[in-house]
Amino acid sequence: MHSELLSPAEMAEADRLAIAAGPLDGYGLMRRAGEAVAALVLARYPGATRVHVLCGPGNNGGDGYIVARLLQESGADVALWVSGEPRAGSDAALAAADCPLERRPLPAFAAEPGSLVVDALYGAGLSKPLSGDAAKAVQIVTELGLPVVAIDLPSGVSGESGAILGSAFRAATTVTFARKKPGHLLLPGREQCGEIVLADIGIGDDIIARIAPRTFENGPALWLETFPVPAVDAHKYRRGHTSVFSGGPSATGAARLSALAAARSGAGAVTVLSPANAMQVNAAHLTSIMLHKAETVADLGAFLTDRRPSSFVLGPGFGVGEKARDFALALLGAGQGQDAGIEGLVLDADGITSFRDEPETLFQAARRSGAPALVMTPHEGEFGRLFPDIANDKALSKLAKARAAAARANAVIVYKGADTVIAAPDGRAAINSNGAPWLATAGSGDVLAGIIAGLLAQGMPAFEAACAGVWIHAEAGSRFGPGLIAEDLPFAMVPVLHELVKGAMAVR
Repeated sequence: MHSELLSPAEMAEADRLAIAAGPLDGYGLMRRAGEAVAALVLARYPGATRVHVLCGPGNNGGDGYIVARLLQESGADVALWVSGEPRAGSDAALAAADCPLERRPLPAFAAEPGSLVVDALYGAGLSKPLSGDAAKAVQIVTELGLPVVAIDLPSGVSGESGAILGSAFRAATTVTFARKKPGHLLLPGREQCGEIVLADIGIGDDIIARIAPRTFENGPALWLETFPVPAVDAHKYRRGHTSVFSGGPSATGAARLSALAAARSGAGAVTVLSPANAMQVNAAHLTSIMLHKAETVADLGAFLTDRRPSSFVLGPGFGVGEKARDFALALLGAGQGQDAGIEGLVLDADGITSFRDEPETLFQAARRSGAPALVMTPHEGEFGRLFPDIANDKALSKLAKARAAAARANAVIVYKGADTVIAAPDGRAAINSNGAPWLATAGSGDVLAGIIAGLLAQGMPAFEAACAGVWIHAEAGSRFGPGLIAEDLPFAMVPVLHELVKGAMAVR
């Protein structure tokens, strides 16, 4: 699986580099694209009474002219509708010249039940709202409930952001080329794409490597080589020690969910750090998870010296305020000038909100030389509390917002949602695509924080640990399905982890 995602500008550069390298010229690549779409239409819709091909004036329309010609040559009943003429001398103009079908003006577009639509109007490069005749065509197709095969991206969906520009086709299948685009995975565009088919048109991996994309689809191909597999002679502390801060006596469950998830993800030892007044409550519910009192920063310092934990979770059920800030800043300062051995801090929920009035204090601590890695896991509201200007910038996609926040905070940002984006300070970012609505349940985020911390404790780099944690969490939830509650997730991870360990061992 190719995990790289290409922005529309990067895709244009990939086309240019491929054409320069040969042997295919631009029209050759366009023919390959049209052939891939035509083959899919013939294979999947043999019963379509008629195929309406809608062509725009650019390269997407050029692909459409080739599709229309090939379908007609195969015996299909094809109607060709065009919006604007291709630029003279362009590859699209060559495709139009080679297409013998009658060109009907898009303003006159009409279709009938039982027909199929091939959307070749605009694709991934659209930058302004779909309007006029194109928007009318979307309305007609939608009202008739016709299946749509979109070329590259459904027209009206931004390839950069996944935003719907005005209106957009809802495709049954989207055929794209070389690599997926961010708009295929970011909401709401993802819901418009249907099944996404990636077609090889002759743009090789060497071309993609020259572009060096920094955006990826999250999945094992991205991080499996760094996934922790215990050595034969491993003991519990060699497998990493995760510590999770607990809230008060009436708010201990979230920390225990995180702790159990950290243990399931492979951390050899897990400790719940509890205030004195919650020790008995926590003790009554913990078995393999250890328990330690941590009322003050001094208590935390003594614990660091004595037990040398590898990673921490701070936030789930903890409470908002000065105590959370003090603990977080103490941990981010613990790696300076000494071999503290802390791999990272996962800041979630109340831990994030505690810095809403002084975020720069947190960011400065994370920027200091020698500070442990900081991973933050905000949902929409928490993101807005810490990064209000970024959150309110309507010009930025979710991907761009996560990247900007990661750079500002010097942290890995897990911007949660149905299209979770994971971004690193160095500009790398991944979009998750295996989420499920069953994960929208109380405590689910606490489990995610624990998984990430458990992977950090085992030495997985912060960006890769966050990506793996998000994917494992989503995969477990998807497989479990209806009826899922947060307590189910740590156990639902087990078959997923079995497969990942087996895969990690195979690639080493």
